[in-house]
Amino acid sequence: MLEWITREPLRRADFFETATGNCRLMSGLCAKLSETASVWGKLVAPWAEYVARTLWTRTSPSRASDPIPTPLTQQHRREAKDRPSFPTVEAPKPERLCRGCGKEIRSKRYCSDCAVAVIREGFDLGRKAAQRPESLAKRSATQRMHKQAIKSWNPSNLPLWLTRDMYVKQVQPALASITKSQIRSTLGVSEPYSSAIQAGKRVPHPRHWQALAELVGVPANVQNSGQRSN
Repeated sequence: MLEWITREPLRRADFFETATGNCRLMSGLCAKLSETASVWGKLVAPWAEYVARTLWTRTSPSRASDPIPTPLTQQHRREAKDRPSFPTVEAPKPERLCRGCGKEIRSKRYCSDCAVAVIREGFDLGRKAAQRPESLAKRSATQRMHKQAIKSWNPSNLPLWLTRDMYVKQVQPALASITKSQIRSTLGVSEPYSSAIQAGKRVPHPRHWQALAELVGVPANVQNSGQRSN
């Protein structure tokens, strides 16, 4: 029940604060808890009988072998009929409520109206964070690193079989099965750039082709056939 309460979305209208600072549950939430009381009773019944059985055996050692009644779970009757000791009980599923306005929704966390405001706020925070001096310095350092890597890269280091046509036809389609985080960590690029590479919207610099080919596991026979054709 504690897990259900912690996951159940609560509205501001579910509570009332008195003049003395005490918090009270409103009738709507009380009614909902009352409606599910039978479910919690079935879930707690086996534990209640377990406690009763434990106390019975400890307080009356001479009668420990005598079974005590199980009116809550009907365990003895179920076992006599070769049925499971305890019935299957499913906890009620919590409602899906918008975290902004409390309106009932089908999925996600926010309704369409609140989602716009949340996304706009996230973009604003992202823009402000991107313009901070430490963010600008980090971005400049990354750009200098990539420019230096391109300048020092030798095209002769690229295998003969790994042409642009081979990359587009063999490597690029296989990137759909690779996560963006794998591409980002392998190449040391940003999240948007890794997404563009995965979607085929950007063809990366040739210095990245071999690393991506190894990431997707280009078969050796493809490499050999490419070498023979060249």
